Parts: sequence; C-alpha cells; structure tokens
Amino acid sequence: MRQERNNIFAEIDWILILLYILLVSFGWLNIYAASSNEETREVFNFSTRYGKQLIWIALSLPIMIFVLFFNAKFYEKFSSLLYLISVIILAGVLVFGKKINGATSWYNFGGVGLQPSEFTKTFTALALAKLMSDRQYNLNLIKNQLKAFVIIFTPAFFIALQPDMGSVLIYFSFFFVLNREGLTLAYFIIGALSIILFLLTIYFGIKWVLITCLLFITFYTLYAVYKNKRFLRFNIFKVIFLYVFTSLFIVGIGYTYNNILEQHQKDRFDILLGKVKDNRGVGYNTYQSELTISSGGLTGKGFLQGDRTQGNFVPEQDTDYIFSTVSEEWGFLGSSFVIILFTLLLYRIIFLAETHTNKFGRIYGYGIASILFFHVLVNIGMVIGILPTIGIPLPFFSYGGSSLWGFTLLLFIFIRLDAHKKYDW
Repeated sequence: MRQERNNIFAEIDWILILLYILLVSFGWLNIYAASSNEETREVFNFSTRYGKQLIWIALSLPIMIFVLFFNAKFYEKFSSLLYLISVIILAGVLVFGKKINGATSWYNFGGVGLQPSEFTKTFTALALAKLMSDRQYNLNLIKNQLKAFVIIFTPAFFIALQPDMGSVLIYFSFFFVLNREGLTLAYFIIGALSIILFLLTIYFGIKWVLITCLLFITFYTLYAVYKNKRFLRFNIFKVIFLYVFTSLFIVGIGYTYNNILEQHQKDRFDILLGKVKDNRGVGYNTYQSELTISSGGLTGKGFLQGDRTQGNFVPEQDTDYIFSTVSEEWGFLGSSFVIILFTLLLYRIIFLAETHTNKFGRIYGYGIASILFFHVLVNIGMVIGILPTIGIPLPFFSYGGSSLWGFTLLLFIFIRLDAHKKYDW
C-alpha cells in the first residue's frame, strides 16, 4: 500500500486530466462571454454568474484531491452504501427541496442550491459496477437483469417525481453498459421500435398507426403460415400477445401524450416533428439558438464579439444552450474543436476501461463514458434543433456548481480506479 501511495500521481492518466482542464477552461470562457456585458467585464466579480462559476471551478480542486487520495478499494467496497445514501438524499429533495422552474430538484443552503441528481449518477454507476462485477453474476438470467434495472431506475423514479424528465433519460444510457457486458440487443431493438412508434403516434394519431401495425402483424403472420403450415399452431399465443401488446402500447402512447404530458412538453414534440411552428413561444429558445449558431460561420465572430450572444437573444445561454455561444464566437472550427475534445475524452475512458483487469473498474469506466456520451449527444442535439428541449447540461461547460462537481466526481473516481489498476485488488 505504501508503494501505491508513493506512486499515485505517477500512475494517474494525465491525458484525462488535460482534457478535463481544457473542457472546463474553455467552458468558463464561454460562460464569461454569455453572462457578461460591457458593464461587467471584471473577471473576479463574484456577484456575476461567470464569477460564481469560477468559485465552483476552484472548489472542484478539493474534490479532485479528496477522490484521488482515497483508497481505490473504498469505491468498490462501499459502492452499495453510497448508492443507498444518494437515493435517500434524492428522495428527500421531494420533501425538503426548493421548487425552481416547476421542479423540486434542489436543496437550498443559505442561498446556494445543490442538485442531488447530478451526483446520484456517479453512485448509480458505482453500484451497477459492483453488482455486475460479482463472479456469480450472470446477465443472461432474467432475475439478474431485474436487479440491474432496479439499481438503474430507482433514482430515475424519484427524479421523475420532481419532475425532471431530462435527467431521467440519462439513466437509459446505462443500457450501453449492460450491452457491453452481454445484454442481448433485443432490448435496444425494442427501445428503438418504441421510440419510432411514439413519434409516429404523435404525428399521425392513434388510429392510423394502430391500423398500420395490426395490418403488418397480420401480413407477417400470413406469410409465415405460407412458408410453414404449422407456424400458427405453435405460435398462436405469441401472435395474440403481439396483437394485444401492440394495441395497448399505441393506445397508451396516445393517452400519455394527450392526458399526462404538460402542454409545453407536447408543444416541443409538435415543433420537433414539424406539426406546428412556434418561433415566438415554446420554440423560441431553439429558434434563437439556431440563428445564433448559423451566424458564427466558419471561424466565428471572435471572443466577446458575438452580437447575438452579447444581446442575450438566447435564454439560458450560459447553461443548456452554451454550445450556441461556442458556435457564434468560435464558429464551426471552434464547435468542431469542442466535439473533438469530448470524443477524445470518451475514447480515452473506453480505452483505459478495456485495459482494466478488474471487472469493477471496466464496468464503471463504461458507465461514465455512457453518461457523458448521452449528455453531449442530447445537449448538442437539442441546441441545434434536432432533439426536443429537455434541459440537459453540457458536461464541464454549462453553468452550475452541481453539474460541474457531479461530472468532476464522476470522472476523477475513474481516474483513481485507473491509477490503482496495476495493483492487485
């Protein structure tokens, strides 16, 4: 153990550290551009949002040091306990939390907000890695799949009650981890078909989608009978189940859309699918974001020279829409640079995860890679208008202490595990 402590910094992957520093630094520059004006250019003005973000960045350093100096075995040994505590804290926010923008997602400590869901992702990844690294664990067994689903969707359930549906979606990223460890692709196929049916039902309505699906099942069954006369004899109950399940699913989508989703949520899907155009109402943010991105051109207008950014045309531009600031002031080249940085970060994590001889470290590595990938994909897709607005931050970029600290904790636990991998677990 003394040897490990003496060599901990020698074993740290400095490439990940460098990528982290580049992303956080460039992110802060864009927060500064999006939240400052000619009257507030003082860098160390801590009453401004960019000044507060500077504090969050400075306070991230103790988190890094604390995580790195903790024994790597601690994260595996106490992963289940940490997960349980995080879920209790997450559930507690529903009772003791502060309601902001229609969601009870924050604890308030003397004017400082803390969003527990940003940290629960880390402990869910740890708990899932602990479960699946057990030598007796077989993912092909239904009961073991159910155990994994309980770990994944318990925090998602409490987040849905807040409600914060954007954060709920992040937990579906863990299916990439399950697939890496042997989960059948059938779940992904079912998921993809469910999404397609959901969008088609919203666009065309329940009646036409239901009729089309039932006709497809009927023609497929007739074709199967034609090819094999005994097909229906052995599969009659499967065919009936498929008829019933498809009907209930499509009707359920229609009911959910018409009676459960809030109006602003329905409007976002309608805008995404082109059913309506509302550049002054619900679609205003995305519309302004698209204009801001297109105005940047190839090389951008220059740092602090983006007229749309400086004119505050895009609401929440330093949080969910921070990528539009990058695009306007740094152009296509700057946007590509950011995407390349994230790509290198994800590649490095996966590469290091595959070198782990310890299964726990590998699964956790894939867990954080999946979370980061999903955040980047959904946030940028939202900002450029190909996905609905669901309020997911861009990792290390978007303004917010909880987001920055949560992603810092997520990444540096992996860096600590990776530094330990050459030693026997």
